[in-house]
Amino acid sequence: MFSWQRPANLGVREGRLAPCKRTPNCVSSQAERGDRQHFIAPLAFQGAAADAIAALQRAIEAAPGARIVRATPDYLYAEFRSRVMRFVDDVEFSLDSAAGVIHVRSAARMGIRDFGVNRARVEALRSALDAALRR
Repeated sequence: MFSWQRPANLGVREGRLAPCKRTPNCVSSQAERGDRQHFIAPLAFQGAAADAIAALQRAIEAAPGARIVRATPDYLYAEFRSRVMRFVDDVEFSLDSAAGVIHVRSAARMGIRDFGVNRARVEALRSALDAALRR
């Protein structure tokens, strides 16, 4: 009901995920660091990049309302659907193995505010990834 259409600007173009719109319902590790509303730190990892992306994929699959739409060795795209209102958020991850980070963009498809849901989701996935890689 509240899914609208999948955005056409998803994916990595010229090494970057799509920028956030001006609305406060998106976070991105590729936003300007001074943009407190949108910037979030990328997911850092040590060790093999393949292990990091695999651990992240498992964390996404275990998250409530998550569905992985596209997975390649250096890119993940998932849709997260809220339980009650069935809103859809688009969440993308782009591996930068040379820098030892996974860039992330998490954005609500509709509305203006997300009440911190996208930021909280990324932080929960960061914690799950960190825990998985420490094992």
